[in-house]
Amino acid sequence: MDLDTYRAELEASGLSESDLADDPMVQFEAWLEEARRVGVHEPEAMIISTVGAGAVPSSRHVLLRDLNGGFTFFTNYNSQKAKELAEHPDAALCFPWNILARQVRVVGRAERASAEVSDAYFATRPRNSQLGGWASAQSEVLASREELEASLAAAEERFAGREVPRPPNWGGFRIVPYEFEFWQARPFRLHDRFRYRLDDRGDWVIERLWP
Repeated sequence: MDLDTYRAELEASGLSESDLADDPMVQFEAWLEEARRVGVHEPEAMIISTVGAGAVPSSRHVLLRDLNGGFTFFTNYNSQKAKELAEHPDAALCFPWNILARQVRVVGRAERASAEVSDAYFATRPRNSQLGGWASAQSEVLASREELEASLAAAEERFAGREVPRPPNWGGFRIVPYEFEFWQARPFRLHDRFRYRLDDRGDWVIERLWP
């Protein structure tokens, strides 16, 4: 079945509360696995929005690398997003699976991944990506492409003939969720939207939202 046909079937069938798992992480994993199965391009790509100085928001794509009670991604700890998360740990995620007429929104609180988790993931990266972690002063002003290439060449020389260790300023963040929204498009913009939120006892409550 092609994706256009599959999308049309999802829009026609819609989403009801009886379709949803009690645990939003279980529901998310089911939708993620479905997106992988039908061939969505990079279904792990997520938009993360952070808040900087003066409460100005900023958004960018990162890749989900692990689901371990939260949503883990990796970055340079000197990057703009990392600095903003250190100052304002609340963050919003969005998975825009537009080809399926689906979207998942997540709101949570960021915490740094352990050194062991960051080391383990860094070791799985291609060597050129590992070297790039040393070469890039992410989010800083770069004078030219040549400056970047020279920095990479210096990293290649530094680690020639040996393994590349994880840079001390590179590692993971885990967004621990406290709110989810699952969105399924329907005809005439009468979409199905369900929010999971934590109540005072720490239990997940499911609510249908107006489209």
